[in-house]
Amino acid sequence: MQTIKDITKDADSRMEKCLEAFKNNISKIRTGRASPSILDGIHVDYYGSSTPLRQLASITAEDARTLVINVFDRTVGPLVEKAIINSDLGLNPSSAGTSIRVPLPPLTEERRKDLIKIVKAEAEQGRVSVRNVRRDANDKLKALLKDKEISEDDERRAQDEIQKMTDAVIKKVDVALAEKETELMSF
Repeated sequence: MQTIKDITKDADSRMEKCLEAFKNNISKIRTGRASPSILDGIHVDYYGSSTPLRQLASITAEDARTLVINVFDRTVGPLVEKAIINSDLGLNPSSAGTSIRVPLPPLTEERRKDLIKIVKAEAEQGRVSVRNVRRDANDKLKALLKDKEISEDDERRAQDEIQKMTDAVIKKVDVALAEKETELMSF
């Protein structure tokens, strides 16, 4: 049997996970700055299995506009280049011996606006996830009330507490969104 405390604790941790997932998703959206995390989503077809690029190479930022990928196995170089070209990042890697250089083109005004639209869509998805957690928690509270395990007053107090948690997490999503928008427009 779940208690009100269990339900609110579960809702709180799930909302925080929604916030972390949102922050993680927008961190991959690139600004004008070179960051190795831009390539986190890239997988290379390595001996018949899809392997994350980070397991096959070290990625460093050479300067503000260039990433350098040092592959551990020379034979993987062309596969890594192909994977980067085929990704939707719009990057053109060039091979230089054992390393692969990935110059990041400067962002155009139009591209920045596209990226902001993507970030806003991610933010909305984050808000929806948080609201879904709230709905689940409220449904559990209603079930406890229906089974006469808690009073109506307890249910109302718990719903208010869950609403406050929801508002706080959505506010954090909005703050992260505003920071990312500023970061995207400031280059």
